[in-house]
Amino acid sequence: MQIAGSRKLKSVCLVECELTGLTVVNSGGWEKGLGGVKLAKYAFSVIPTFGPGILTFGLFTFVFSTILGWSYYSEDAVEYLFGLKAVRLYRYLWVVCVMIGSLASLEMVWTFADIANALMAVPNLISLIALTPVVVAETRRYLG
Repeated sequence: MQIAGSRKLKSVCLVECELTGLTVVNSGGWEKGLGGVKLAKYAFSVIPTFGPGILTFGLFTFVFSTILGWSYYSEDAVEYLFGLKAVRLYRYLWVVCVMIGSLASLEMVWTFADIANALMAVPNLISLIALTPVVVAETRRYLG
């Protein structure tokens, strides 16, 4: 299953990140020891008149595209693991979680995101270690 605009979504994220990075570097805020939100806010406040609006629009589109991207990836995983019937329940659960996340404290959201990423990383790392002999054998077969 492929979302029609998933390639465009990745392109939007790439352009947003690149423009933000260029703005941050050109503002010189990083030389002042600023980081994170303070750095981004400072970088865009250097742009007269339009800076705060650009930052607001950029954050909105980045947040929206991130929510769509994670939704797509996790929906695909739910479909693979539990079948097509589980997708509808997952979508309802996703909407509830997004709503709760928008109302929760920032610290709680980041803690949950870290836990969720760890829960995805651990099985993948175990699988990589377990499949190392297969990768070595296939690499030797390909190169040999």
